[in-house]
Amino acid sequence: MARVALDLGVRDLAKLAKVAPGTVSRFEAGVELKERTVDALQAALEAAGIEFIPGGVRLRED
Repeated sequence: MARVALDLGVRDLAKLAKVAPGTVSRFEAGVELKERTVDALQAALEAAGIEFIPGGVRLRED
């Protein structure tokens, strides 16, 4: 899980993505969310150092 790889809690990611903590929990549970919400979560994870690759994610090498 990308959030765990970054050592972020649900509230930490929610704050970075400017969404509610419950939104992060729903996303991780597989609930379908609005595209703009998913985009905000992805952007926050990428800004924190995650790289999305085919089939998964990895920590970005800087």
